[in-house]
Amino acid sequence: MSSAYTPEFLKAMPKADLHLHLDGSLRPQGLIEMAQRSGIELPSYTVAGLYDLVFKESYQNLGEYLNGFQYTCAVLRDMENLEQAAYELAQDNIAEGVVYIEVRFAPQLMMDPARGIDFDRVMHTTNAGLKRAKDEYNAQPEVVSGAKPPFDYGIINCAMRMFGKKGFSPYYTQLFAMLRDHEPKQVIKTAAMEMIRASVRLRDEEGLPIVGLDIAGQEMGYPAHDFKEVYEYAHQNFLLKTVHAGEAYGAESIFEAITQCYADRLGHGYSLFSPEMIQDAAITDKEDYAKRLASYIADRRIAIEVCITSNLQTNPDIADVHNHNFIHMFNNRLATVICTDNRLVSRTTVTREYELALSAVDVPLKRLKDMVAYGFKKNFFAGDYVSKRAYAKQVLEYFDKVAAQHGYK
Repeated sequence: MSSAYTPEFLKAMPKADLHLHLDGSLRPQGLIEMAQRSGIELPSYTVAGLYDLVFKESYQNLGEYLNGFQYTCAVLRDMENLEQAAYELAQDNIAEGVVYIEVRFAPQLMMDPARGIDFDRVMHTTNAGLKRAKDEYNAQPEVVSGAKPPFDYGIINCAMRMFGKKGFSPYYTQLFAMLRDHEPKQVIKTAAMEMIRASVRLRDEEGLPIVGLDIAGQEMGYPAHDFKEVYEYAHQNFLLKTVHAGEAYGAESIFEAITQCYADRLGHGYSLFSPEMIQDAAITDKEDYAKRLASYIADRRIAIEVCITSNLQTNPDIADVHNHNFIHMFNNRLATVICTDNRLVSRTTVTREYELALSAVDVPLKRLKDMVAYGFKKNFFAGDYVSKRAYAKQVLEYFDKVAAQHGYK
């Protein structure tokens, strides 16, 4: 990788990560410690062993990529581990100049009703870890004086597109048993609606910074429109929306996310510039459809959460960053936010993702600042709009300061 900017500058400049899965972003050594503490069996108890067997540089397919989540989710059902993971995730981001994160996960994957681990406890525990890291960093003299922007965060709760009767989590297993006479799809939708109602309640009644709704899991066979009512509830309660769309399915899934689910942002959005991935037989001119949709998204400033390494690992057809559709997103002036997806599973950082993006496209400093700005202008900030604007302004002024210090003007 090479770009016009030094790794030192890219690490020092203020950044945001808006597509960051908690259960895919544990420290490898932290995972080992948590597993040993909780009696969870791992394929290896060394970092090198986990990298060799589970969290690889590259994967054969999406199934292999997702394999590691069985271990991370298992340890995160211990609330001590969950709090530690949230705390360490915030710390790791702060250490590389990331001053705003939106941490997403499916709370129901961590719930275990038989052990008293309900939705509220999972959410309060996660928030406690993130808040501890925030409070520690923001108490530093440089932050208190305003010389550096403070660290902040929001939590995005994910509904699952699909889950089985057994094995996904104790909560899902129990729900299927309770609703045994329901169609599986109805059980899945019931879980999603329960999750969004509880999210709004905790935000409004207890002040937790739950800022958005996402839907995650396999796109193929589980269209976003199945969850339209869930997204309508979020929409009607002023909860912002993102959708995993266009990761492994055609551009029609992106259109559906916008029109059926009121998406404020798009997770991945890769297939937008891959018309050959369109499968809807009613779309006869695929090139024109993709072109018009891209123009619409650009005009509406619907931000795309770009996760380059993750896409390279789960889509072997891309092969190289120079084949990634980020190039087309950039050339078509879309609002793109550089994100990690999963820091552990993809073995990456926000700095590394910027290095990848900038190695593929020649980005002038002004456009780089725009890319950074999208992370703060398109985030789902927990405060009001005036506070969000003031925070973004402070961050971008700091960007100018760091750029000048590194010789970029």
